[in-house]
Amino acid sequence: MNERVVNTLIAGEAGQGLQTLGGLFARILVRAGYRIVVTQSYMSRIRGGHNTFAVRASAGKIHAPDERVDLLLCLDAPSIAIHREEMREGGVIVADRADAEGAGDGEGLFAVPFDELPGGIVRGTVALGVLCALLGLDRAEAAETVAHAFEKKKGAEVAQANREAFYAGFDRGAARGGGALSLPAAPGGTNRLVMNGNQAIALGAASAGVRFCSFYPMTPATSVPLTLIGMAERAGIVVEQAEDEIAAVNMAIGASFAGATAMTATSGGGFALMQEGVSLAGATETPLVVVVAQRPGPATGLPTRTEQADLDFVLYAGHGEFPRAIWAPGTVEQCFHLARRAVESAERWQGPMFLLTDQFLADSLRAVEPFDIERLPAVRVGADPASVETPYERYRVTGDGVSPRLTPGAGGHIVVADSDEHTADGHLTENLEARVLQHGKRLRKGQGIRAEAAPPELIGDERPELFIVCWGSTRGAAVEAAETISASGTPAAVMHFSQVWPLVAEAFLPALEAAPRAVCVEGNAAGQFAGLVRRETGFAFGERINRYDGLPITPGFILRGLGHGDA
Repeated sequence: MNERVVNTLIAGEAGQGLQTLGGLFARILVRAGYRIVVTQSYMSRIRGGHNTFAVRASAGKIHAPDERVDLLLCLDAPSIAIHREEMREGGVIVADRADAEGAGDGEGLFAVPFDELPGGIVRGTVALGVLCALLGLDRAEAAETVAHAFEKKKGAEVAQANREAFYAGFDRGAARGGGALSLPAAPGGTNRLVMNGNQAIALGAASAGVRFCSFYPMTPATSVPLTLIGMAERAGIVVEQAEDEIAAVNMAIGASFAGATAMTATSGGGFALMQEGVSLAGATETPLVVVVAQRPGPATGLPTRTEQADLDFVLYAGHGEFPRAIWAPGTVEQCFHLARRAVESAERWQGPMFLLTDQFLADSLRAVEPFDIERLPAVRVGADPASVETPYERYRVTGDGVSPRLTPGAGGHIVVADSDEHTADGHLTENLEARVLQHGKRLRKGQGIRAEAAPPELIGDERPELFIVCWGSTRGAAVEAAETISASGTPAAVMHFSQVWPLVAEAFLPALEAAPRAVCVEGNAAGQFAGLVRRETGFAFGERINRYDGLPITPGFILRGLGHGDA
């Protein structure tokens, strides 16, 4: 990439306002027209511990986090020593003068007496002003973004205090070396949104007509229902915090049975409790969307870190056999569109559908163009009561396996459903011939789901010597790694799967087999996706790159794994 990219790391303890400060910084950059990739790293505690909020920014396209740091803001003294070795040559460390004592002076360390500056009582805003000056951002425009954010939440007086604090920090930064890490002018529009993956999932689901979401809080899934709560009144959505995940999934099934488009969101441990409910949705053919936000396990594992180790779990979740689809978005935009797709598919094929994300993407803010929600149709729930054959049979045997679904009370028909094996009219049965008819009917829906499966996205050289195969949130790192390899003279491309089940071999196997070298990159130890591809197609990857230390996969990690050194 020829465009200058600056990676800014804000480091400190939980409780020091990293998320507020980082979020404001991200909004300033996006409003100024830049693209961003945010990576949040935080410990599983309310206060204390070492946390970071990284914002990678560029006027050009960027897709992934960076391991090296250009601009480091330390909110406490330990952060200087922790991150100093990560600094890129020419980088700048900003720290409070008291924290910087004994850290050694030098051109790269900018000690600022935050408390002595006007507005020092809001030192985070002062520090923000310093960062913006060093990046050469517009002083007045950035200050207005800060003031606007505070005015919305705390009123005009607080907004003015923060505006003055920002100016104090900006002027100190400008005097020391303003523009030292200047970004080039950016072409991005000022109407773009700043949104993370979980917010996009919630917005996509709401745009498809989701009217009910039940959940039990579990990082990193919780911000999906919290985002829905924020729009609940305007959008007519009911969000219920249940007593546990068992209740949450069954509430969603009940709401769906009654006619509300429904979803739930959880993480691996919570999803483990939902297994019986998932089977219930499969047996009763009740539409249900389950968002599973991955984090490292087993058990509670690393609750606030990232991993891609629940693919097998979601693929085989629930007892018995029933069809399903699993989507794994690789961008914030895909989070929006695939959440819609999951809702549509659940209603069309009447069963549980899954959206598999992870902590990195869940928390990663990006600049996105506004979604044209008004032009997107809402999903139709159930059949038209006037169109069904009479006498009405909820589980009528059909060629594609899809039976007419009415909601109770619709059109005067009696709707009978059962989790035991049942007859076409929904009554419990132990007739073995009826069992075979109903089980075959349910499984036939899998053929339709397979026919609609999205092929993988091919990015890069059309005749690559190297294919980097990945799924879900590793897309961005793979794309940047492939760009670096291609630039060095070896044609490379990325094959990204945003739908990981069902797999349709004809859609990708010829391209994969034609490449001299194919490497599967994923965020788990066992190579779950590589194993799935082998089981479904017979193709065995000769090389795998796996990360399972709780950190997101970066371009540098892939390049080192491929023997190409760092980006």
